[in-house]
Amino acid sequence: MQKIKNFISEKISEYLASKGVEGVDVSSLFSKPADSSMGDIALPCFKFAGALKKSPVVIAEELSALFVADGTIAKADAVKGYLNFFIDKNYYKDSLCLILANSEFGKSNVGEGKTVCIDFSSPNIAKRFHVGHLGTTVIGNSLKRIHQFCGYNVIGINHLGDWGTQFGKLIVAFEKWGSREKIEERGVSELADLYVKFCAEAENDPALDEEARKAFAKLETGFEEYLEIWQYFKEISLREYQKTYDLLGVEFESWNGESFFNDKMEAVVKELESSGLLTVDEGASIVRLDKYNMPPALILKRDGATLYATRDITAAIWRKNEYDFHKCLYVTSAGQSLHFAQYFKVLELMGKEWAKDLVHIPYGTMSMGGEKLASRTGNIVLLDDLFDDAIEKAEKIIEEKNAALADKRKVAEAVGVGAIVFWTLSGSRIKDTNFSWESALSFEGNAGPYVQYTYARASSVLRKAGDVGADFGDYEPCAEEIEVIKKLLQFPEKVIMALNEYEPSVISRYALEFCALFNSFYHNCRIVGVDENIAAFRACIAKGAVNVLGKCLDLLGMRRTEEI
Repeated sequence: MQKIKNFISEKISEYLASKGVEGVDVSSLFSKPADSSMGDIALPCFKFAGALKKSPVVIAEELSALFVADGTIAKADAVKGYLNFFIDKNYYKDSLCLILANSEFGKSNVGEGKTVCIDFSSPNIAKRFHVGHLGTTVIGNSLKRIHQFCGYNVIGINHLGDWGTQFGKLIVAFEKWGSREKIEERGVSELADLYVKFCAEAENDPALDEEARKAFAKLETGFEEYLEIWQYFKEISLREYQKTYDLLGVEFESWNGESFFNDKMEAVVKELESSGLLTVDEGASIVRLDKYNMPPALILKRDGATLYATRDITAAIWRKNEYDFHKCLYVTSAGQSLHFAQYFKVLELMGKEWAKDLVHIPYGTMSMGGEKLASRTGNIVLLDDLFDDAIEKAEKIIEEKNAALADKRKVAEAVGVGAIVFWTLSGSRIKDTNFSWESALSFEGNAGPYVQYTYARASSVLRKAGDVGADFGDYEPCAEEIEVIKKLLQFPEKVIMALNEYEPSVISRYALEFCALFNSFYHNCRIVGVDENIAAFRACIAKGAVNVLGKCLDLLGMRRTEEI
């Protein structure tokens, strides 16, 4: 469809140029007619009225004469200032054949030769994964897959929160109340409980905070005993986190967390000093950003300890030197927007021209039942519990719908986990969301199981149809078949849109729209017991559905389900 739009744009641009009108981006003006009976593509002519000094109605009439039936465009009708294009039905037949012949359909090479770093997930070690981690992990994973699909070399970075004063607190808590036996038995849960206990005790005994500060200071200076304890905490955490990543199909090329940059920050602080950007204010070292309507960026505390900004600035410089990235994306909550704006600006002021290539990808708050999530108080909805519940609920639904299904547990895992992933990616990422089992696990509504079920249905059609070719004779597609093919043809455009907007929900919404059209086609267009050419054509539509819908599931980070 994009090729047709490009052809129309070129032809109309040539016409406008012949009339002395230049610089009009015709390709940005296309719309879809309100009703398919009015055409396949609409071009409003109102933008041309001023330059041509004619009414849109007259302009549309004149432009319609430029287009004659050519096997692709059947006709162009002028209707009330719009130019409505009807695509030849044979074009859709030919397009379906091209989709089936191209296993790479939808892929792009726009990222060829370019490297993109995507910083996502990045949990604080010694804490449990909870619903609050879903956004960064799932959105980041989808963006990674979309960029790879578009030809980029992608470096997925898990910038672990494995440094900072919280580890002084945890070390003190471990020495006072913990044991390795309990940690081996309970894993990260024990570490999280120790942290919560420390915070509760410190409310009544402020001296504990000072003790923790000193413990972290010793850790920073390389005290061997504390380094060994810290490394143990990290190993326990990563062992547990990997189970979640395996469940989600998430992979990283780099696990360099905050601690990796501990010995690299001094050089950056000196660079800030030598550039005259660093100012001492009440003992703390800051970079003033008043001119840019932002509070100062804190670089060093009064005691010389580093902060998040120090580490993130250092990490960005290291990544540029290491990967020479085209872009570096940071997938975090919208609540951190100021932090990223501040340190991006500091890098710009340092003369790093590539600071413009740093992109914060914010997302809204995620909650469950309206519960606020806070590891400090222990009030969290754990992610592995959420997945376990989802898999159990999916298994019950599958048992009701298809008790004879082989390997129900495996399918339930794909559907249950996929339901949570799809829920996370189903709306604009910046919107706040509240999880609902009823909507997330629906096989009929706008949910992940509905998409996976439609994929399974199309796969079933193919299994029953057997080996299908692309010889349809002189069969002329009906309206419902054409609508499905039209939607298939939109897939490449949707991928590029999702890429440019850093918005996986473009793919999830497209998948839902496609499923609605395909299921309508499935119910209204018989495949068995019809003319051989019709049966072959409709089976090929199902094959196109498996091709494109499967890619949608891949890009969202969901598993394909051949049967449900």
